[in-house]
Formats: sequence, structure tokens, C-alpha cells
Amino acid sequence: MRAVPREAQVHLRSGTDRELPARRLHDLQVRNRADQQDPKWQRHYASRSGIEGTMNELVNDHQMRRCRYHGVAKAHVQHVLTAIAVTIERLSTQEPADSAYRPRSPTAFQQYLDENELPRPRWWRQGQ
Repeated sequence: MRAVPREAQVHLRSGTDRELPARRLHDLQVRNRADQQDPKWQRHYASRSGIEGTMNELVNDHQMRRCRYHGVAKAHVQHVLTAIAVTIERLSTQEPADSAYRPRSPTAFQQYLDENELPRPRWWRQGQ
């Protein structure tokens, strides 16, 4: 049995791997990349990307891959309470619309730290 490059394999939902000839795989990639330039495709993907971000937050930050409780009713309660918690968490990070507070722009030193991916020191004036 000959070895098939990983790029030429397509993973199907049924758990099996099917081999695609390299030329067909290349043609498929070229067609998909051309489709991605269409504004209609980009609008459709923008909504999908927001949904995927929310799902990622729920799974990774709130351990929602598995339910804590057995039964549909208890799982539903867990999902509703988690959604409420995520909403409260998001709202707490927003500034009120009528707030006059505007954060200061970063200093040259802070920009240097950010550009070089260095941690910013916490100063006593920041109250942290």
C-alpha cells in the first residue's frame, strides 16, 4: 500500500479518509479561493464567523463541550444560565454610550512593548 500525502486526503464525517488526486485537490482550492472574493460569500461568512467566535468562547472559556447535568431540562437550564453569564460579562466590558471617558493613547514605550510582544508592567498609579 502506497503512502498518500496528508494534503491529498479528505476527511469525511463518517470517519474515513478518501484520497483525492493532487490535481483535483488543487483545482478545488483554486475554485474555493476565487469564490471567497465574491461579496455575497463574504457577507455570508461574516455572520458565520461571528457565530463561530461565540461557540469558541462558550466551549473554551465556559467548558460547554459537555453538560454538567443529565437530562434535557437540566441541560437547558445550564445553557440558559451560561448564556446569561456570557451576556453580562460582555456588557460589563462596554463603556456606556454617554460616557465622556476616552482612554489615553499608548505612550511610545507602551507601543514598543506591544510591538515586541513584551508584557506591560503594572504601575501603582493604575490601581492594580
